Amino acid sequence: MLEALARWSRLADRVHAGTPASRDRSVDALRALAILGVVLGHWLVTALTTAEGGLSATSPLARMPWLTPVSWVFQTLAVFFLVGGHLAARGYSSARARGVRYRTWVGQRLGRLFRPVAAVLTLWGVASAGMLLGGVAPDTLHTLLKLVLSPLWFLLVFAALTAATPLVARLHPVWPLVVVVGVDVWRFGFEGPDRIGWANVAAGWLVPFTLGAAWSRGAFSRRAPAAALLVGGAVATAVLVLWGGYPSSMVGVPGAAISNLNPPTLAVVCFGTAQCGLALLVREPLARAMRRPRAWAKVALLNLSAMTVFLWHQTAMMAVTALGLLVSADLPGLHTVPGSPEWIASRLLWLPLFAAALGVCWVAFHGYERGPSPRGGPAAGAGSVAPDRRGAPMAPMAPTTAMTEVGHA
Repeated sequence: MLEALARWSRLADRVHAGTPASRDRSVDALRALAILGVVLGHWLVTALTTAEGGLSATSPLARMPWLTPVSWVFQTLAVFFLVGGHLAARGYSSARARGVRYRTWVGQRLGRLFRPVAAVLTLWGVASAGMLLGGVAPDTLHTLLKLVLSPLWFLLVFAALTAATPLVARLHPVWPLVVVVGVDVWRFGFEGPDRIGWANVAAGWLVPFTLGAAWSRGAFSRRAPAAALLVGGAVATAVLVLWGGYPSSMVGVPGAAISNLNPPTLAVVCFGTAQCGLALLVREPLARAMRRPRAWAKVALLNLSAMTVFLWHQTAMMAVTALGLLVSADLPGLHTVPGSPEWIASRLLWLPLFAAALGVCWVAFHGYERGPSPRGGPAAGAGSVAPDRRGAPMAPMAPTTAMTEVGHA
């Protein structure tokens, strides 16, 4: 145990010492917090039960609405897009300054984003065929595949906004917000077709993306604009929920007439704006916290494997659920209906096993998150140290994360 702690301490010191002093570590910390929010949120508000024979998905929010504040804490997608817009705009500006063509820049970005997806689709394609041949009910398979594939919408939207960075980097966030308002007024105020709401998938997430681009241009160098986002977004969200008829949950709830997230509504966009304001306000405390070698090493290493964590966390939860069936089909907090405080207590006890299963997935698949080095050498990984443009050593680099590369350029 002591030897393991000593090895970790030495690794943390190397990562800390190899990071340039100019690096804004708060950006990495925000991205890590957003990743953890998505993972823990899914693990806490998604339940696979055996109440109807096969496995079916439900949520504790449907039976315990007093848990709604959990969705406010763990619905962190706006922070993903904030950081993504910041890095995309900054990276594109840097690429132009170095004479890199748009086609090269966007190809590298999207390649780093989608390379690990192939492993997920391949494994689940084979597993689905095997389950059908083994007699698994189609409804059960549909439930599992929906949980695995539904998070991929994020990658498609993020990829589209990244590819459009030259067009949207200087777009004022108020314009996509106007689109969201218009869509919701038409949809809910004038009983327009529900399908019009899907326009908000692009417009809604373009709001935090363009806020991130504005951040890259120095728009939030003072605290006042970020505070205005926090207060204005929070007040607007409260008004929409209390008097506008929007749900209070910031994630979809099975059986609810309206989902704030699928497609995004004005309420979730305003909530995300408040989140962005808060994220921008806590940059300085996060930067100070990241000066501690062990804290920074954890954040840096999580960023190195962010895509693996994002793509495989649902599979890890389902693997534990399936293996649990070998013991019993009625394990509390795993297979039982989430309708009581006892379920919550039991669920919390399963989280370490979900994390362990995710660790197994990481060992098996994190290599897909690494690509060949620019000079044809071995792939960059957690143990490699890449030089910056001045030749100085940097923190361990990897070509891909949930948002973009660990480097800020």
